[in-house]
Amino acid sequence: MTNTNPARGMRDFLPTDVRRRDYVIGVIKEVYEKYGYEPLETPSIENLATLTNKYGDEGNQLMYKILKRGEKLLQELAEGTVKDEDHLSDLALRYDLTVPLARVVANYRNDLPRFFKRYQIQPVWRADRPAKGRYREFYQCDVDAIGSNSLTYEAEQLAAGSEILKRLGFDDFRICINHRKVLSGVLEVSGVDNADHSSALVAIDKLDKIGIEGVIEELENRDIPVGKIKSLLEFAGKDLSAEETIKKLEGMLAVSEVGGNGIEDLCEILRLSTANGVELKIDPTLARGLSYYTGAIFEVRVPDLAGSLAGGGRYDDLIGMFGKEDIPACGFSIGLERILVVMEERGMFPEDIPTSPADVMVTVWDAETLDESLILASEMRKAGLKVVLYPQADKLGKQFKYADQIGVAKVCILGESELAEGTVSVKDMVSGEQKTVDRGEVASQLRIDG
Repeated sequence: MTNTNPARGMRDFLPTDVRRRDYVIGVIKEVYEKYGYEPLETPSIENLATLTNKYGDEGNQLMYKILKRGEKLLQELAEGTVKDEDHLSDLALRYDLTVPLARVVANYRNDLPRFFKRYQIQPVWRADRPAKGRYREFYQCDVDAIGSNSLTYEAEQLAAGSEILKRLGFDDFRICINHRKVLSGVLEVSGVDNADHSSALVAIDKLDKIGIEGVIEELENRDIPVGKIKSLLEFAGKDLSAEETIKKLEGMLAVSEVGGNGIEDLCEILRLSTANGVELKIDPTLARGLSYYTGAIFEVRVPDLAGSLAGGGRYDDLIGMFGKEDIPACGFSIGLERILVVMEERGMFPEDIPTSPADVMVTVWDAETLDESLILASEMRKAGLKVVLYPQADKLGKQFKYADQIGVAKVCILGESELAEGTVSVKDMVSGEQKTVDRGEVASQLRIDG
């Protein structure tokens, strides 16, 4: 027997799931557009060269690569140019929405405004190990702002993210922020070679998974000096104010110019966020594994979920990697799947999200009256109602049972007596009450009844 489950790490979305997703996406889009972001979509498939070496070693490993196909593959096999696994693929499913955006900006720079702000809500794919709230196919809901070094971009995106979460009913989230230059300063004063910075950051990024001792062990296994990194890791779990954290960082990085620049940026983002009414927590251990970040980095966390609900940061060098000019950029991404998981567990979805495909169902009395049922359904649709027509003549009991199954609140019965009298019988599926309404008034009556 064929296995009917979706592939591991993938999911089917039944109607209730889709309606809830649409609700959350609707809130996200509404807020993003309120902040002046424009919609953008990019292809699911990118050239492999576009994506490789943009995310670090882990990203390269988790990318879904697409094998060369047909005559092209056969020709290269015959010529012997496909020598190993690295030569078998030329395309890949997009890993995130940021690198495709960088490609778009580099490709259409002359067609885009100087300061380009876009939002994008599309699926991405990663060959990751599935876990709670972690899938191989999942939606990202991104905003990115291109063209300015101003830290107002960071503050604005954090304000938008905060507004979205509050609109969805979250009241216990925490926005954590750090800066790649602060991390670079810590690595610098610890004596870590520049060539080992990326490797060290990957280890630090695992703090929540393997703990302080695990990170130190991983650093030592990679022959990376621990130095001040241990002091940095000990920040974890301390509930310090932003001012207290800044003071400690200033003492730790007094001899590091790059670290000092990072601290200055953090102070400015804190000031701008306070003006926006957004509270931030500085987490000096926050690293975020993606290698393209160059400045401030941030994550949004809630107590009952491992990992983050959202995250992002500044990436001023990424667009220039496509052979064009260096263009500053900053982005923020909300993880739709994780938000849905938490909202489901907490019972946070509003009661007014539709649970039925229609406002009303029209019955079919017999084959001779089918045309009249079709006409009634059409009349009510023109009046603005969502209408399900039972597809065939059947016993009324079976038709009522079906209406109950799909959650339709009202059923219109158009039988021989109703046709003769120019009326419609309307049954309330919740109360069980049934009343007779003039046919010309049934649509307006149903709208009044809700």
